[in-house]
Amino acid sequence: MQNPRVFVTRDLPGNALEVLKARTRTEVWPEATPPSPEQLIDRVRECEGLLTLVTDRVDRSVLENAPRLRVVSNMGVGYDNIDVAACTERHIPVGNTPGVLTDATADLAFALLLAAARRLPEARDHVLQGRWKTWHPSLLLGRDVHAATLGIIGMGQIGQAMAARARGFGMKILYSDEQKPDAEARLGAIRVDQSELLREADFVSLHVPLMAQTRHLIGASELALMKPTALLINTSRGGVVDQAALVAALRAGRPGAAALDVTDPEPISPSDPLLKLPNALVLPHIGSASVQARTKMANLSVENLLAGLEGRPLVHCVNPQVFDQRR
Repeated sequence: MQNPRVFVTRDLPGNALEVLKARTRTEVWPEATPPSPEQLIDRVRECEGLLTLVTDRVDRSVLENAPRLRVVSNMGVGYDNIDVAACTERHIPVGNTPGVLTDATADLAFALLLAAARRLPEARDHVLQGRWKTWHPSLLLGRDVHAATLGIIGMGQIGQAMAARARGFGMKILYSDEQKPDAEARLGAIRVDQSELLREADFVSLHVPLMAQTRHLIGASELALMKPTALLINTSRGGVVDQAALVAALRAGRPGAAALDVTDPEPISPSDPLLKLPNALVLPHIGSASVQARTKMANLSVENLLAGLEGRPLVHCVNPQVFDQRR
């Protein structure tokens, strides 16, 4: 019996591909950019396994052209790029990689907070552009982080890791998450409603998944509640923020700044007005981009894929009910 055929939509770090190739007939997309929808459909027609990144859209048209597909393994915590309902209808388990990137993403979120609060990109430009002439008492004044108020929207694993980092800076921590009432006692955080959080926080950090109820969770009315000195940080998904409303709000000076690792769409166009604003710091979705985190993500993606191909429960499965349906 031949090994199952799988398609991997990009080269992976570490030795994860070697492990996969030893047990499957593996094809890897050779380009740095994602396959087009047509190219993805073409590659999965005869496949039993598919390993994707968050940039690969797996919708009904893909699934309808992959009659042999038995598992989809997504290398990322979020899975808004996959039509999970359509996969569930076809009894296809969908894997993701939570946990292994929590600390790396929280590190990046707090790095964004610090960099924007103390205006580090502007300071670097000041040096590179030859404008550093002397020390001046009002040069590039930023915001204190120590003892400031951090508001966390979404107190999942990454939100909790963000709170742990904030405690080291003596910050007051507010959070909004109806699903995590116990975080107050465990993390020294105070649960409030989202409107109060937006009004009170000096820094607001977003850590929610992208789904129908969180798309544009932060829009014009929410941004208007924030302090003119406040900073918005987003390392979740770009669609959680209404980007057009954010551009208008930043131009109006409320909030005072934004630090983003995610945009809508991705990649953002170099001509996007957001990139022209001096009070916006934008990174290219590198929240989990440490050697350790990305290697663990690749390994877990392969573990999920192999488990699905062998009919075993995935290590992390977003639709585990498919295994009940198969019985």
